[in-house]
Amino acid sequence: MAKLYFYYSSMNAGKTTTLLQSSHNYRERGMNTLLLAPLLDNRYEVGQITSRIGLTAPAQTFDTTTDLFDLIQQTDSVECVMVDEAQFLTRDQVLQLCRVCDEMDISVLTFGLRTDFTGGPFEGSQYLLALADNLHEIKAICRCGRKATMVLRLDSAGEVIRSGDQVAIGGNERYVSVCRQHFMAAFHNGRDPDS
Repeated sequence: MAKLYFYYSSMNAGKTTTLLQSSHNYRERGMNTLLLAPLLDNRYEVGQITSRIGLTAPAQTFDTTTDLFDLIQQTDSVECVMVDEAQFLTRDQVLQLCRVCDEMDISVLTFGLRTDFTGGPFEGSQYLLALADNLHEIKAICRCGRKATMVLRLDSAGEVIRSGDQVAIGGNERYVSVCRQHFMAAFHNGRDPDS
């Protein structure tokens, strides 16, 4: 029976590396995977999933208007679908992925952030947390050594940004993963996350 999986964490925990390793494992056994990546993630090459440690693989891109059920249904012989940056999915797309599992009997592995830079949920993550058959946390580490569960957005001077658009594509130059204690101190009290 196919299942919907959500692998979540803060940034820099290895979600994309885990996705690419999982795809490699399927392919090594002669099974086809379909890798999906959001079109808006332009940190690297569009149509390419790239991990911070340098692993890459081609991917089919999608945006908020893409019907993922139709896209997957039109793809030949897929044993597993893997979605990078799944926080950018819409509610409807999460429901479409549920249909892929339930009606097409294809497992779907999604990988993404649980929360945004304000501590609130992304739409895709919110519905994946509610609807996935299996939830798996991938752990990242705060600078203090605790588990990092939150993400702070920083400006070019390294100051914490507390408001703005939910989505601002970036990496280590813009975001830092921290534990909840450091998030609360930095976001709500204005203290430096290193203090």
